[in-house]
Amino acid sequence: MQLTDQNSYTIQGIDPIQLINQYGSPLYVYDGGTIRRKVSELQHAFAGINMKIKYACKANTNLSILRLMREIGVELDVVSPGELEMGKIAGYTGTQITFTPSGVPFEEVRSAVESGAVVNVDSLPLLEWFGQTYGNTKPCLIRIKPNVAAGGNVKIMTAHADSKFGISVLLLDQILEVVKKYDIKIIGLHQHTGSDIKDAEPFLQVADIIFETAKHFPDLEIIDLGGGFKVSYLPGDTITDMDLLGTKISERFKVFCEEYGRELQLWFEPGKFLVSESGFLLVKTTVVKEDPARNFVHVDSGLNHLIRPMMYGSYHHILNLSNPAGAVKPYNVVGYICETDTFATDRELPEVKPGDILAFLNAGAYGLTMSSNYNARLRPAEILIDNGQATLVRRRETLEDLLLTQMDL
Repeated sequence: MQLTDQNSYTIQGIDPIQLINQYGSPLYVYDGGTIRRKVSELQHAFAGINMKIKYACKANTNLSILRLMREIGVELDVVSPGELEMGKIAGYTGTQITFTPSGVPFEEVRSAVESGAVVNVDSLPLLEWFGQTYGNTKPCLIRIKPNVAAGGNVKIMTAHADSKFGISVLLLDQILEVVKKYDIKIIGLHQHTGSDIKDAEPFLQVADIIFETAKHFPDLEIIDLGGGFKVSYLPGDTITDMDLLGTKISERFKVFCEEYGRELQLWFEPGKFLVSESGFLLVKTTVVKEDPARNFVHVDSGLNHLIRPMMYGSYHHILNLSNPAGAVKPYNVVGYICETDTFATDRELPEVKPGDILAFLNAGAYGLTMSSNYNARLRPAEILIDNGQATLVRRRETLEDLLLTQMDL
């Protein structure tokens, strides 16, 4: 979002306040140009190796976002049958989709395999079932837990010893025993360290563990190092140096391939990195309440639309689109849900008045996909701006949508 010389904000030249006037509030808006740029950054960082990007679509499953990813050559990582079907509706073939479950019913895995997707096996019981069911007729990857703690928040770390995700590298002997017992066709090893990792060292640490583990599997084609790159949440924020990370991991990957005896393909599964910065949640101020303890700004949204600040304590930069040059005052920005749904505490903002439009930045990932109808509230519409054109890509919900699956007895 750009601030113009006329003290107004635009996205690809489009006034977001006009979008609110046209489509209502609250409103999710995505900048397709930012998604294209983030994909290019990752491709540039690993330009010297055989690398594939698999978008972790749980971050944002809007079909228009999925179609944009497919258009620019990004494949798909899904975690549920629903996401898999959305990928196919968006034009992906089964072979372009990786299914990365977390303790799901085995029938979901069967469905994914039958659709042509490649599965990341995440537990010894699933590996045993996979071997019993498919032997060496279907390929799979194994999700290894490297027992490395890294990331900005323990709630989004997924590779430490206490994490539910993956099979501990300490169980390697048991993994190999099951693989040998059923002659399972293992074509790749996968890991995902977590999220918001800004330094190269944790990535290098887990990469070394995966590379060493890979030497026990003679028929690999893929090393999948997941994602978790740090994005910018506020001006001047520290982010992952992608060029530095790309150089260091590429060097080690090339050495590994030489030792392994052939070139493998390196996969990454970013979600937030590709879409977070593209998204804005636009909301309207309903009440400004000056209290002896705090100044409260109430908006027409809440944890039902953007739960990350309440769930993870995540920071989302906030802009006052209606009064960008106003005198700065501290506010608590809060939602309209009958729970404590504070978006920000003591946030310095240009003076906010009822009716002002605020924008929450970095709302492109885990916004609408984690939304709910709590308090019988409706989900907002979504707009995709790409190549200077704003398109409605999801209509606002109605009360009829909320009642659609209920039985009137």
